[in-house]
Amino acid sequence: MNKDKMKTMAFSNLIGSIIFLAIGIWAWFQTDNFPEVANTYVQASTFPRVMIVGMLIFSVVLLIQSIFKLMGTMKPTDPVEVGTLNPLKDKGLAAAYFVILLCVLFAALFKSCGYILCAVVLSMIIMFLIGKRNWVQMVLVSVLVPLLMWLVFYKVLTVNIPLGPLNFLRTLVDMI
Repeated sequence: MNKDKMKTMAFSNLIGSIIFLAIGIWAWFQTDNFPEVANTYVQASTFPRVMIVGMLIFSVVLLIQSIFKLMGTMKPTDPVEVGTLNPLKDKGLAAAYFVILLCVLFAALFKSCGYILCAVVLSMIIMFLIGKRNWVQMVLVSVLVPLLMWLVFYKVLTVNIPLGPLNFLRTLVDMI
């Protein structure tokens, strides 16, 4: 393969599609370990498998497109160089890495700090990163949306989401 083709977006897409195919196949087999409920059509593995099938379909489409582009149907107008993955050169990429780190912290602190506190902090930071500067709107959205989502999960779906130090909210809502 030509070294110039290895620096193209088509080659990156080829590698990415192979990785996502492998992850999808692995995830499919992992759903075999999910418990099954008798006399129920929709199982715990149903939704993940639907998402996995979607990921596999898009990965196959991306793989086929990449192969066709690399096999000679590349036009002179196709991008030759792939963008950098260096966060020091690309501020958007640095922000993306930061959001990934925040999501990992969200998952790590979810049980101890609770959903509402984690979601408020995460949404405030993300809104700031995307350029929102209306502080009243940021605070209202960051506080009200997680509260309302927790309320829907708690009252409508009867799912107990960890609240951490805000556990008193459960008692308050139960009084209503």
